Amino acid sequence: MRIKEMTATFGGLTGQRLELAPGLNLIQAPNEGGKSTWAGFLKAMLYGIDTRDRDKKGHLADKNRYQPWSGAPMEGELLLEWQGRDITIRRGPRGSVPFGSFSAVYTGTGEPVPGLTADTCGELLLGVGREVFERSAFVGQGGSLAVTAAPELERRIAALVSSGQEDVSFSQAEGRLREWLNRRRVNRSVGRIPQLEEALSQAAAARREAEQVNDEVNLLSAERAGLARRREQLEAELEIHKALARRELNRKLHQARVELSQAEAEQAALRQEQARFLSLPDREALKRAQGELALLKALDPEIRQGAEALAQAEAELEQARARAVDPQFPGMTGDEAVQKAEKDAAEHQRCTEKGRQCRKRVPMLQLAGAAAAALILVGGMMTGSGLSLWIWVALAAYGMLSAASIFSLSAGKKADAAGRRVLERYGVQGPDEVIALARAYRERTMAADQAAQQVRLVRSALSERQARRENTHTDLFQFVHSFAPEVKDLFGCSAALSLALNLEEREAVAAARLEGARRLYEALRAQGGREEPENPALEQPARTLEETAAQLGTAQAELERAERQLNMALGRQKAVGDPAALAAEEEALSRELERREGEYQAISAAMEGLKAANAQLQERFSPELNRRAADYLSRLTSGRYREVSLDRELDASATEGGGVLPRRALFLSKGTVDQIYLAVRLAVYDLCLKERQAPLVLDDALAAFDDRRMALALELLVQLAEDRQILLFTCQGREAACLAGRPGAAVQSLPARM
Repeated sequence: MRIKEMTATFGGLTGQRLELAPGLNLIQAPNEGGKSTWAGFLKAMLYGIDTRDRDKKGHLADKNRYQPWSGAPMEGELLLEWQGRDITIRRGPRGSVPFGSFSAVYTGTGEPVPGLTADTCGELLLGVGREVFERSAFVGQGGSLAVTAAPELERRIAALVSSGQEDVSFSQAEGRLREWLNRRRVNRSVGRIPQLEEALSQAAAARREAEQVNDEVNLLSAERAGLARRREQLEAELEIHKALARRELNRKLHQARVELSQAEAEQAALRQEQARFLSLPDREALKRAQGELALLKALDPEIRQGAEALAQAEAELEQARARAVDPQFPGMTGDEAVQKAEKDAAEHQRCTEKGRQCRKRVPMLQLAGAAAAALILVGGMMTGSGLSLWIWVALAAYGMLSAASIFSLSAGKKADAAGRRVLERYGVQGPDEVIALARAYRERTMAADQAAQQVRLVRSALSERQARRENTHTDLFQFVHSFAPEVKDLFGCSAALSLALNLEEREAVAAARLEGARRLYEALRAQGGREEPENPALEQPARTLEETAAQLGTAQAELERAERQLNMALGRQKAVGDPAALAAEEEALSRELERREGEYQAISAAMEGLKAANAQLQERFSPELNRRAADYLSRLTSGRYREVSLDRELDASATEGGGVLPRRALFLSKGTVDQIYLAVRLAVYDLCLKERQAPLVLDDALAAFDDRRMALALELLVQLAEDRQILLFTCQGREAACLAGRPGAAVQSLPARM
């Protein structure tokens, strides 16, 4: 079977058309693009809509979920190829029933397809019912790939390895036998056998009760009388305790009245003592004044230490200033002295350099004079005339240059003498020592400046403490005189502050004591205390009040229990029937119970035989299903998982290639679980639907696959699409990118709905 075209007015689809190609059809659409609606439409066209389904919490019935948004009636058309011929299937409304009308005709002829009705359409075309189709070839909205067990699926798989009978399944037969067993016994409390056992037990108990009830009534009557006497004794003892408690309460009231009078007298005395002072300040002000007094006491040693520190700083200043006096730099600052020393050192350097240059020119001038004289004589001799004249000229030239050398020598000596005078003025041997003297002088002047700054700081701190002491002293005496004007010195201030604080504390304590005594007196009066004479005749019982009250409560409870039991026993005495009738009823119940137990054992034996037969059948088809699923899973996971095992409920476990124990699906990731159940669905498809080449519908089935396993899945689907039609819906673009240009795969995109 191959689907060619679908036209739907269904949910959000209004007359939309979807054309499909053979093989793998990748249908890409954004969220709310209609993918799940197309998948649901195909299933509804094949199997119809269950109009009995109702909305539940978290679930919408298909008849409501897919009601057209446009308000138009729900209808659609499906064009497919089956058994070599094109068939057109139409469904539409019939009255108020959605998809109630149905027609199936050969396309272009209008000739009805024999046997193809609204109820048989899906099963005739695909060879399986809705339950098998949904658990193998159809993954609808939500993309859940998990496979659940169902009787129809069980019958289909079992039929492949049995005689071909598909009308009865193990679960149905087991259910019928279990129902019969449950009618007889579900557990120890439900079923006909437990009911008979209970009835038999009740009949025997009733017979025994009839024999015991008279004795029980007599015993309970005697017990009730004894408990009544004990209750009267305890009530009398409790009254004595209450009288003693009233006497104790009166005594406490009298004591509280005495304490109240004492507290009132104490407060009056304190107020009389306080009247000797002027208006006392509040407690916080008195505490602050004590703090100022402590500050005054702490300032005196600080002032003495400050004066000593000032004297020491002034002495150090005088010493530093004496060390800073230098006759070489009178009245100069340290920087001025360094500048002067550097200038004098440079002057010495210039004089020394000038003397060296002058001395260096003396031999050069003398040599130049001799050379000039010789040249002049040689020139005169070569001319041959006036030799004496040339001699005088040569002597004159030599004399002039000799005089220049003598002058240069004299200038060099003067320059050397000037340089020596610079050093002699400082009394040193070289210019570096001159600069060193100036720098040492600068350091001494800086030390003197620092000593002067220290003196200023110490003097400022001392002045601040003295001013603070004076202000604090004035403020303190002004404060104390506000309530104790007779105070003359700090000792008097301290005594006045302590006395005022003590008075206030004592007054607060006395006020609290008075308030407590008053409240206690009033509370005792409220409890019923009276100032009346004591009753000395009362004696303290051996038991305490609590013990008496507890035993009285126990006695009352026991008496009530005995009365209830006695009343119940009297009622049972009237309710119990004739012992002979009870014995006959017990015998009849015993025979009925024996018959029902025989039936139960026979049905249990049948259940065991059925389970044994089913186990043999399970051994025949489970390995084939597991083998096919394992082969598909290995291809989907690139060989990571090599085995798949399924139980009767189709819960899957998978074993890794190098693993020993299988892992249940609950312990694996969402993507791996989807891959396991996709493999199971493909295996179930091979076993149940492959001969009919039913279409495989997958809605977002690869959403949890990573890119690598998605590519492996697409590779497998392309291969499987060679002998079946596959509809793969997706909201992502990676599947289309992976299948781009791939032969055997048709990719189309659905537009987003507005």
